[in-house]
Amino acid sequence: MTDTEHHDHEPHHEHDVHHEHDVHPDHDVHPDHDVTGHGRVPAWRRRTRGEHRWPAAMAVLVTVATQIALSPELAPKPRALPIVVELALFVAVLAANPTRINRESTILRLLGLSLTVVLSLTTAISAVLLVYRLVAVHRPLVASHLLLSGGAIWLTNVIVFALWYWETDRGGPAARAMGHREHPDFLFPQMTMPEVTGHEWEPAFVDYLYLSFTNSTAFSPTDTMPLARWAKAAMGLQATVSLVTVGLVVARAVNILG
Repeated sequence: MTDTEHHDHEPHHEHDVHHEHDVHPDHDVHPDHDVTGHGRVPAWRRRTRGEHRWPAAMAVLVTVATQIALSPELAPKPRALPIVVELALFVAVLAANPTRINRESTILRLLGLSLTVVLSLTTAISAVLLVYRLVAVHRPLVASHLLLSGGAIWLTNVIVFALWYWETDRGGPAARAMGHREHPDFLFPQMTMPEVTGHEWEPAFVDYLYLSFTNSTAFSPTDTMPLARWAKAAMGLQATVSLVTVGLVVARAVNILG
C-alpha cells in the first residue's frame, strides 16, 4: 500500500470508531440527559423521587381546623359529618403513603380526590350560606365577626383550589413523579427558564398554593399560565368565587361601620 492510499483510508477509519462509540448499545446514558445529546432533561419532564406529602397534609389540616372554627350558622348540617369524613379520608391517605408521593395507586388516587371533593363541598356550602346571610337575612351583624368569617371562607377556598390544581395537573403528584405526561396543564415560569432555576426544579404543592393565592387576590393569572381548558375554567371559577366573597363581605362591613 502506498503512502497516499494509507492517508486516504485513515480518516475514514477514525470516523467509524468515533461513530461506534456514540451509538454503541452498551454505552451508558445518564437518565437526566436528553438522548439526542442536546442537554439535561428538566426534572418536571422525567421520573423523580416525588415530592413530600407533608405540605399538602398541613394545608388539609388548616382547612379542617378553619371549618371547625366557623360560626355554626355558616357550617353545613349536620356539622360533625363532613369533619369526620374529611379526617377519616385524611388518615387513610396518610397511612397508605405518609412520606414521598412516588407511586401510582388507584385506591390512593380515589382517596385523595374524595378528600378534595368533600373539602370543596363543605367550603362551597359555607360560601353560599355566607352570601345568603349577607343578602337575604336582615338582622344586625358585627363587622369583626363578618370579616373573620369571610376571611376564613376565603382561605379555605384558596387551599381547596390549590388541592385541585395539585391533584389534577398532569394526572396528579404521583403521575408527575413518574414522568408519564410530557405536556403540562399549567406553565410555571421555571419551566421556561431552566438556565436560571436549574434542571432539578419540578412543581410541588407550594407552587400550586401560590398559584391559587395569586389567582384569588388578582382575580386573574399572574406568573403561571393555564394551558388546558379545564385549568382555565377552574381558575375562572375560583376568581369569580373570590371576587363575590370579598366584594360582598367588604361592602357589608363598610356599610356596618359607616
